[in-house]
Amino acid sequence: MIDTLAIFKNRVPDFNRLLANGFAKSDGGYQNSYELLNGEFEMEIFVSDAGKVSVKVFDAFLREEYVLVHMPGAGGGFVGTVTAACEEVLVKIAERCFYYEVFKTEQAKQIMEYAEKTYGDELEFLWSKLPDNAILRRKDTQKWYAAFLKVPKTKLGLDGSEIVEILDLRALPEEIEQIVDGKRFFGGYHMNKKHWYTICLNGSVPICEILSRIDASYQLAKKK
Repeated sequence: MIDTLAIFKNRVPDFNRLLANGFAKSDGGYQNSYELLNGEFEMEIFVSDAGKVSVKVFDAFLREEYVLVHMPGAGGGFVGTVTAACEEVLVKIAERCFYYEVFKTEQAKQIMEYAEKTYGDELEFLWSKLPDNAILRRKDTQKWYAAFLKVPKTKLGLDGSEIVEILDLRALPEEIEQIVDGKRFFGGYHMNKKHWYTICLNGSVPICEILSRIDASYQLAKKK
């Protein structure tokens, strides 16, 4: 079965890139078609204005929709071959025409924009098994100065089980001892708590203060 949800998870379309890669604007979105398996099949892809991806596959000779690629557990090696051909095209589209948007809070977006404009750094997603974790690091020392994560509130000792976006930053041990209060600042999540602390990106700490703390963390990541 074609797993479009997995392929496009946490991805947002760049409509200009879609147009540059052969998609045409249509009512409510963008569409394109691709030949598969030497023209035996044709795949039609539609990306809605809201970013939802839908796929139809047709037998080119019979001009009938080949629905087996959407049926869970559909057996047979040939179905697998067609499905694999479809997913190969979709993965390329995801990489060329979509960008990651794992962290969606306004503060996370402001921090990412600030890091790119100030230091020329972009998020790095280092772990395929942890797609909701990313880091920022200095180019000269390769040391991390920030880490973005998504965790349940309970992991911070807060009430509620909903997922929140958090930011880990460096600080001097004596400062960490002073600021960690379990409300605005927390011990570094998955980090050495002597040298790292955590901020919940929910507005509890103003963005101007967070950006100032990013500058301080960046300086601590310099070569000693």
